[in-house]
Amino acid sequence: MKNSFFFQKVYDVCQLIPEGRVSTYGAISKYISSPQAARMVGWALNKCPENMPAHRVVSKRGLLTGKIHFSGINLMQQLLENEGIVVKENQIQNFKIVFWDPTKELT
Repeated sequence: MKNSFFFQKVYDVCQLIPEGRVSTYGAISKYISSPQAARMVGWALNKCPENMPAHRVVSKRGLLTGKIHFSGINLMQQLLENEGIVVKENQIQNFKIVFWDPTKELT
């Protein structure tokens, strides 16, 4: 199935995001040669295995747009803060500093 191949590519990249860093749906979609598929990356992460660090993937502006898919009220934020990332009002602070771009880091 085409989606399962795409999803696996997303999961492979997501597993590489270092602790204490975040990436974006768009950066991941660009890296896996599907630059128009940022929403599909979000869909894949919504269905990801439990051990996937999906909390490290945010919007292009650093917003915690995927937080509704985590159990608990602020689990996504708590997981990020446990890794040293500062979050205020559902937005990553110092986003440019903690942003991990697979197109630059993995090429």
